[in-house]
Amino acid sequence: MPSGQTHDRITIWSLPMVTGVTLVSTRSSNVTLLVAGGFMFGGFMFGPDLDIYSRQFKRWGFLRWIWVPYQKSLRHRSFLSHGPIIGTTLRVVYLTTFLAVVAILVFVVLAKLGNVAFNWGDVWRIVGRTISIYYGEFFALFVGFELGAMSHSLSDWTNSAYKRFQKQGIQGLLNHGKIKKRKPTRGVKAVRKPRGTQR
Repeated sequence: MPSGQTHDRITIWSLPMVTGVTLVSTRSSNVTLLVAGGFMFGGFMFGPDLDIYSRQFKRWGFLRWIWVPYQKSLRHRSFLSHGPIIGTTLRVVYLTTFLAVVAILVFVVLAKLGNVAFNWGDVWRIVGRTISIYYGEFFALFVGFELGAMSHSLSDWTNSAYKRFQKQGIQGLLNHGKIKKRKPTRGVKAVRKPRGTQR
């Protein structure tokens, strides 16, 4: 598996290509900025290696504890952390849920201390309206997250495949991921006949 420094270099070297392709495809500087920003964030702080004590994890500083339950729930390099789309989606849902819980707690504390009444119906309507108005921007940001995460996962998979090829040749690439069939075992072991009784 490539080192954290190698992953960082891949993210930096890939940024001009991601930015150029996005700008040519969308012809929008705003969308390009969101995709590029999401790509950098996905590559440096929001990638698949948040499931271990990694460089990405350490970059969260004093907030890194947020990801401890995430790490304990997932096996490293599992499909849920490193898989295409599902890995990024799970991290977005995880972080969004955490932020929503924190926001609700802040609202409750403000309501108690400041004697302020919050209309939760209005709050959810504002959130829903914001999502419906800016769904394109949210999608562009998600695409950036996913591209940053996939640059990481693809380099992991490529490196692993290269090492298997070095050790086993083409056979290492062909047999990877195949489940070895186990020979069926019988419940009763055959009893050998003592010598002299065999016919």
